Amino acid sequence: MTTSLVRSFPSRAGERLYAPEPARIVRTRKLTELERLFEIELNDGRELDHRPGQFVQVSVFGFGEAPISICSSPAKRGAFELCVRNMGGLTAAMHRLREGDVIGIRGPFGNGFPMQCMAKMDCLIVSGGIGMAPLRSVLTTVLADRDQFRRLILLYGSRTPGDILFADEIESWSQGGRNEVLLSVDRAAEGWDGHVGVVTTLFPKVKLDPKSTVVALCGPPVMYRFVLAELSALRVPDSQIFLSLERRMKCGMGKCGHCQIDDRCVCVDGPVFTAEEAKTLRESV
Repeated sequence: MTTSLVRSFPSRAGERLYAPEPARIVRTRKLTELERLFEIELNDGRELDHRPGQFVQVSVFGFGEAPISICSSPAKRGAFELCVRNMGGLTAAMHRLREGDVIGIRGPFGNGFPMQCMAKMDCLIVSGGIGMAPLRSVLTTVLADRDQFRRLILLYGSRTPGDILFADEIESWSQGGRNEVLLSVDRAAEGWDGHVGVVTTLFPKVKLDPKSTVVALCGPPVMYRFVLAELSALRVPDSQIFLSLERRMKCGMGKCGHCQIDDRCVCVDGPVFTAEEAKTLRESV
């Protein structure tokens, strides 16, 4: 299988890459104790026109700017969605915002997952923790044009049942028998009767045809090495495995140098790489 990732800045020119555009929070809802989902629309009414796996730079005036992955499908028109974990000054400030408040948006940036490579293939989505946020954009893109894809398999691992993102949606994704959804938690809680263990312990529960399987992977860096080992044992080619190094995203344009690994800038050359590429980058997997 021959694959290539689109590596370019978005088609928006000039100052739009540098200056945040005003955007309004349409609605917000709590997902877990740490995460909130924000639905956002640009003030000028334009579509964001992102690709699954891309990210935007979010500005909260008075607190700065941070890169955040887009978690909605491009098929969703009129607005886009961000899942934000409360883990610092800017994200805490964002959690205090209400519907109607204005933030700044730059982007989208990065290359995203190559959906064209997944068409007519079995799509295996492997997520750990908040990695479910960018992968939701992949999964909902598949669901929006379901007949263009074969099997859809989600393996999702969380720390506890209370940390599972989009729990209500996951239940609907698994209904009807067309999609395969397997969940696992590191630590069970009262009322949890599902699988307990890290996400790799879900692999024995699925049978894959390695030649026709394309993988989208996102989660904590420590997870990648073990997931890639499982996929290697199943003989899934590295060229058919796409993983996001979203935690290394910085300025969005490769200007600050903080995202650089060897001679590659994650903000420009990524954040999505094939496993074949990632294995050549020091400390990436």
